[in-house]
Amino acid sequence: MSTNSVDTINALKNFSAESDHGIITVTIDQTDRKMNVIGDGFNDAFATLTDAFVTDQEAKGLILTSGKSTFVVGADIDQLATIENAEQAFDLVEDLKTSLRKLETSGKPVVAAMTGTALGGGLELALACHYRIAIDSPKTKLGLPEVKLGLLPGGGGTQRLPRLIGIQKALELMTQGKELRPQQAVEIGLIDDIAHDNDELINKAKAWINDNPKAQQPWDKKGFKIPGGDSKHPKVVQVFSIAPAMANQKSHGNYPAITHILSSVFEGCLTDIDNGLKIESRFFVACALSDVSKNMINTLWTQLNSIKKGQSRPEGFERSKVSKVGILGAGMMGAGIAYVSAKAGMEVVLLDTAIEGAEKGKNYSTKLLDKAISRGRSTEEKKQALLNKIKTTVSYDDLEGCDLIIEAVFEDVDIKAECTRKSEAVILDNAIYASNTSTLPITELARASKRPNQFIGLHFFSPVDKMPLVEIIVGEETDDATLAKGFDYVGQIGKTPIVVNDSRGFYTSRVFGTYVSEGIAMLSEGIHPRSIEVAGMKSGMPMPPLALQDEVSLSLSLHVMQQAKKAMEAEGKTYTPHPATAVVEKMVKELGREGKKVSKGFYDYPENGEKHLWPELTDLYPTTDEQPSQQDLVDRLLYVQANETAKCYEENVVRTVADANIGSIFGWGFAPNQGGTLQFINSVGVDKFVERSRELAKKHGERFAPAQILVDMAEKGEEFVDG
Repeated sequence: MSTNSVDTINALKNFSAESDHGIITVTIDQTDRKMNVIGDGFNDAFATLTDAFVTDQEAKGLILTSGKSTFVVGADIDQLATIENAEQAFDLVEDLKTSLRKLETSGKPVVAAMTGTALGGGLELALACHYRIAIDSPKTKLGLPEVKLGLLPGGGGTQRLPRLIGIQKALELMTQGKELRPQQAVEIGLIDDIAHDNDELINKAKAWINDNPKAQQPWDKKGFKIPGGDSKHPKVVQVFSIAPAMANQKSHGNYPAITHILSSVFEGCLTDIDNGLKIESRFFVACALSDVSKNMINTLWTQLNSIKKGQSRPEGFERSKVSKVGILGAGMMGAGIAYVSAKAGMEVVLLDTAIEGAEKGKNYSTKLLDKAISRGRSTEEKKQALLNKIKTTVSYDDLEGCDLIIEAVFEDVDIKAECTRKSEAVILDNAIYASNTSTLPITELARASKRPNQFIGLHFFSPVDKMPLVEIIVGEETDDATLAKGFDYVGQIGKTPIVVNDSRGFYTSRVFGTYVSEGIAMLSEGIHPRSIEVAGMKSGMPMPPLALQDEVSLSLSLHVMQQAKKAMEAEGKTYTPHPATAVVEKMVKELGREGKKVSKGFYDYPENGEKHLWPELTDLYPTTDEQPSQQDLVDRLLYVQANETAKCYEENVVRTVADANIGSIFGWGFAPNQGGTLQFINSVGVDKFVERSRELAKKHGERFAPAQILVDMAEKGEEFVDG
């Protein structure tokens, strides 16, 4: 029986339809969201839409488009976070795939007219259409990034994509979560055409439907062969024999979703599309129920969104915007801060002791913009507009009119105090003064200020243009109005803010230091340096501890250790040196091996070759006959960081669980698969974490003794959650 599909679709919430000589254009526009997602109610509505179109004898073709500047940006992750069992996960993806399969086998042409970004389930929706067109905008991104949340594409992506572009290219896109620009997508055959505006998009879609009245997917045609061969093809067999090893080399087995993607593609491409889709659903279930996926969704979605919505921002203050920012110090950090501020549309005054230094700092922006132009992501006009916003100077008088000052000079209290005094003589009464210090207490630095209530810490990470986090440090006298303004500035430059209270090393530097120090301590115990570095990678960290210490520089770490000792003694406290201290002192003072900056540290850095561990390390610290297991080393590296975070939380240095977890991943790269330092404790189980910590403390020292808060939580059966 024929139905009027337009009326049926128009009766659905968030869907509208119109007919043009039998071509039905359906616009998806979720009024309660900025972007369309596949979430609660979507599958049922899409099933109704599909049935209506398929049974409507007057409907000769379908265009799926969006009422927003993006198409569909994927599944509703909040909905995925509620999955509790295998049946739920299986039914969720199977329901949508049933509709998509019905649509693509209807015999009528279906076109995806993508108004912008299509990611995850949004792109899978498009892959089930017979023809795909996207608006060619620099903002448009196309990809299947599910692996970044510990998932695999469960809406048909692991089956349709390899059948469309070949197994090897499909694996690369899915296992890396790569996102493509429209032109790149056309080149590899992911989409068929591009348009420059909405009118052209819809006109091209209608033209294709008129030219192709009986459309069929390639994989439904008799004699179809996967481009480049199926899973049994000799060339593809080679890919599958190498891919798991290559994936493991990068992921070290920490991301089961990668293995599940490989398995889903391998098994699914040995059979027909319908069986392949069922295979995919089973592997999706395995991902959705994994601890890794739960950890990553909890932190990198739920908690990150809480932070972005202002969980740590004081209430009762209107949103503010910085118009003019003064940056003191045009070194690497100052130059990076100048770039991100100008990019956000602010006027920037970049001040240094010599004009050559200030100009060199501005040139950092020039280099970044030239790179963007060479990649087609910017233009000469945009470059000049941004550079015009950065004024270089050596005069503090030029700071007049700035509503924010960010000091980014050398880590020395006296130098920083002089900068504060000179700036405050010029700037507005209501201006905020921020220090980019990474270790010096803000309360101590604020003593040089006439208005310590307007003094705050904004700790950026290097390189500033790439690192997503800013650690906001609240001094003893910093008021809430200042914190709110600092929070707003961080959002204005597109970074993620976490808020911490003042203490030496704050949160990120303090906990990060435990990772590299533990690696160095292992070396002093006679553990082979290669084993230490492998354990670092297996733990899920982005770099192994000795290599990372070289990057940071041993001389800087020694300076921080000496400053900490001096400060503790001044407070009348006993300073207990870490086992790593003696090693760092020897490397710097006796051997002059300060790290990468002098081409020698724990590693050698030959001019015309790859870095390698310094061969004489094992002479300095002879390897013991009995070496610990890799798991023991991994535990030490993870537990020491997590335990120190628990202490920071206990001492109210870090204010929320979300800030602790996001700060650990975005700040120093704590294993994302664990969902952050406190989520790692939750995942292990607080009671088990305490038990293992005590074992490690007995063997390796008091630094592993569980924080008192953990002991208390274990007794009460609690875990880390924000109230």
